[in-house]
Amino acid sequence: MHQTDSSGTPGEPGAPPTSARPAVGTPAAGRPAAAPTGLSPSRAADFMNCPLLYRFRVIDRLPEPPSPAATRGTVVHAVLERLFDSPAGERTPERARELLRPQWERLLGERPELADLFPDDADGSVLAGWLADAERLLDGYFRLEDPNRLEPAERELYVETALESGLVLRGYVDRVDVAPTGEVRLVDYKTGRAPSRDFEGKAMFQMKFYALVLWRLRGVVPKRLQLVYLGSGDVVAYDPEPEDLRAVERKLLALWEAIGRAVATGEWLPRPSRLCDWCDHRALCPSFGGTPPPYPLDVLPEPRTTEESW
Repeated sequence: MHQTDSSGTPGEPGAPPTSARPAVGTPAAGRPAAAPTGLSPSRAADFMNCPLLYRFRVIDRLPEPPSPAATRGTVVHAVLERLFDSPAGERTPERARELLRPQWERLLGERPELADLFPDDADGSVLAGWLADAERLLDGYFRLEDPNRLEPAERELYVETALESGLVLRGYVDRVDVAPTGEVRLVDYKTGRAPSRDFEGKAMFQMKFYALVLWRLRGVVPKRLQLVYLGSGDVVAYDPEPEDLRAVERKLLALWEAIGRAVATGEWLPRPSRLCDWCDHRALCPSFGGTPPPYPLDVLPEPRTTEESW
C-alpha cells in the first residue's frame, strides 16, 4: 500500500475513501498535536527506524513537502485501482495510460499544493517527463501480471482491528484476491526497486502486518503475500503461517509499549542512519545540530523517592 499508507493517527472507523486519503507524512490540516491511537505499517516502520521521526509525524504532525516520487506513486496506485473498473479484455497498457493524466488532475484538484512540484515548468516539459516516468512504471506492471486474468475481491481495502490488548491496527491493502477455492492473496504495488535480500524482511513486514489484521478480522490466514515492484520488474512472494503472524503481533505489542513509554516521558531519541539524507526534519534533529519544537503533550512526572517525599 502505498506509499500512500495511512498515517496511523487518523483512521478511526469511517475512514476516508481513497480519493480523500492523505499521502504519507501529510498532516491533516488543523489537527492539533495528540497522542497516537493505533499503528499502521508506515508508522510502525517510522518508530523502528527513528523514534524522533515518529514523533514529528504522528504527534507534532509537522508538514512535509510533497515529493515527485511519492506523488507519482500515489497516481500510479490510483491508475491500477481504476484499471479494474474496465471489463476483462480492456485492461490494457493503452487504457492505463489513458487513466494517468485524469488521475493526476483529480489528485491535483484535491491537493492544489502539488502544483509546487513543478515550479519552473512554463512549457510543461517537466510535468510531461514526470508523467512519462509514470507511464513506464505502468507499462512494467503489464510485464509482471495480466490484469485481464484477475478479478480482485477488494481494491484499496481499508482494514482496522483491535487486538485483545486494545492496540488498534489499521491500514490500506492495495488488492485482495480470492481464489475459487477460497485462498486469499494480498498484493501491494511498489513503484520503487526491490530491496536486496538483506532488507527483504523489512519490506515483507508490512504485508505480514496486513495479514495479521485480516486474520483477526476474518479468521483466515492469507495464503500468499505478494509485493509487486514496478521499478525493477520483480515480484516477491511469501506464504505466511499462523506462527509468523503471532510473532508479528508480539513485535507490534512490544513496539506499542515502547511508544507508550516515549509518549509518557517525552523522550524520543533520534536514530541516525542513511535515511537521514532524505528526512524533511533534519534541521530539527539534535543529531545534526537542530532543536526539536517543544514537546506538545503532558509528560508524567518521575516518581519521587522516599527521601524526596519528606
